[in-house]
Formats: sequence, structure tokens, C-alpha cells
Amino acid sequence: MRTLVSVAVLIDPPRWPAHGTHWSHVVSDSSVAELHAFARRHGIRDRAFDLDHYDVPAERYDDLVLGGAQPVSSGELVRRLRRSGLRVTARERRARTRLPARWEALVPQAPEVGVDLIARWSQTHRAYHDVRHLAAVLDGVEDLARAEDAPPPAWRRALLAAWFHDAVYDAGTPSAAGASEADATATSDEESSAALARGLLGPLLPAEEVDDVVRLVLLTTTHTVRPGDVAGSLLCDADLAILAAPSERYAAYARDVRTEYAHVPDEAFRRGRAQILESLLGRDHLYATTTARARWEAPARANVAAELARLRAPG
Repeated sequence: MRTLVSVAVLIDPPRWPAHGTHWSHVVSDSSVAELHAFARRHGIRDRAFDLDHYDVPAERYDDLVLGGAQPVSSGELVRRLRRSGLRVTARERRARTRLPARWEALVPQAPEVGVDLIARWSQTHRAYHDVRHLAAVLDGVEDLARAEDAPPPAWRRALLAAWFHDAVYDAGTPSAAGASEADATATSDEESSAALARGLLGPLLPAEEVDDVVRLVLLTTTHTVRPGDVAGSLLCDADLAILAAPSERYAAYARDVRTEYAHVPDEAFRRGRAQILESLLGRDHLYATTTARARWEAPARANVAAELARLRAPG
């Protein structure tokens, strides 16, 4: 008997040759969390996950179809994944492959720390706070640092803090306190991430630099940057850049955040998320740097206001 699944889990024919067999792709066209749940139910290992799909060998095809995966052509799988907003672009994939080299450019004496951090950012319970977000924040810091002509020490510390700012991410109960990327992450995640930074960087870097990286990680709890804090401005603005994304990308971001809090009842999530969005709109500025204000302030406010309206809408 076919097992029903709550969302459309799709599988294409095993036509992709590698390692002496052929492979299928398994995706969801509505929820990465449900894709991971399907994979766990059917014994697909975490290491088979590749950003937006699982690779499974040909011998698993029939039993996964019997288990509820919907067989579709490869073209249909890609089209539906793209329409869902869950498709990882080629650019995002390239950014993922560059991460080890980017870490080693910062801390060449400890490549193993970069490996550990990438593994943390790749945990399957993450829907938004994953390696794509890490790469995007690193790109954002570098882009803003160039545009603002930031001094190298501030640039470097913002990049180090970006690596650690959500390295620990368990997703707590929504609350008005704590607004990492304007989501509902509990402050304990930032505190744990800061402690991780101190523990891993302490033996490797000067104490003064480590102290500032820890401070920057904790700063992402509120994104409230003091005047003259160049590194804090770079990090927080890059972290909040998603708020100014095109409407479809913003919608996918909001959906991914909800996925990370799937364990929280709808009403509690809506209330906590709405409080955070209201707090953001109440600020004089969402961004600290001149560059980010010029580029992102207006579209970010429009996106946040639209999401808030959806959260307040009846039903």
C-alpha cells in the first residue's frame, strides 16, 4: 500500500551515472523540512543531501516510490522545484564550494575549524540559516566593506563573526526579544555561537581580536549598531540584506524561517514574528551603512510591511 505524505515529494528516473551506478534526485516542491523528514523515514543518510535535493541510487527508486515519492521526469522535477522557490542556484552552489578556501584565507593555520563550521551550517534542520545564508553574509560583508572603504581589521573581524553568528542554531520559541535576520531565534543561540567562537578562536588568534568577534556575534541578537562601529555595521547590514530581496526570494525566506519553527503553533509564531517585524519598522533605519541604506532600506521596509500585513490578515 502506498504511504501518503503531507507534501509533494518528487523523484526523477535514475539516469545520472556516478560511482558505478545511476542516481535519482529526491526533492520537495513545498518544504525542505518535509523532505528531510521523508529521507529520515526511509533511511536516506544526511550526507546524501545536496542543498536542495537528495541523491539516491537506482536500487532505491522503486521502494521510495512505494513509500510516497511521486515519480516525475527530470525536467518536471526541476520546474516544480524552481517554482517552489527552493531551487538552489548555480551561483549558490559555487559559493558553497568556495567556503573552505574562504575560511583558510582568514585562519590558514586551522582548516579543520572551517570544516567543523561548514558541517554545523549544513545541519538538516536548517531551512534558512544554512550554508547559503553563510555564503550570502560573507559576500555581503565583502561587498559593503569595499563600498564603504572599510579598514582591513574591521573587514576581517566582520568576516570572522559571520562564520560564527549562527553556527549554533536550534530555533527556539518565537519572542519579541532577539531578532536574528528578523526571525524568532532565541538569544541562547547567539550566546552559544559566541561561546563557540571564543572556544575555537581563543587558541588561534590574539585575545583582543577574539573578544571583538565574540562581541560582534552577540550583536546579531538585536542588530543595534553604535555609531562608529564599522565591523558591526558591516556584519549586521549583511545579515539583514535578505529583507531587501526581490519579493519571491523574500517569500521563500519567510517560508524557510517558518519551516525552522515548525514545532511552534501557528498563533504563537504569528504573534512573535509580528512583534519582531513591528519592531523593525519602528526603527529610524534598518541599516547602519550609507551603502545599505541607499540600496536596501526602501525595498526592505516594503517587504517587512507586506509580511506583517499577511500575518495580521484574518485566517
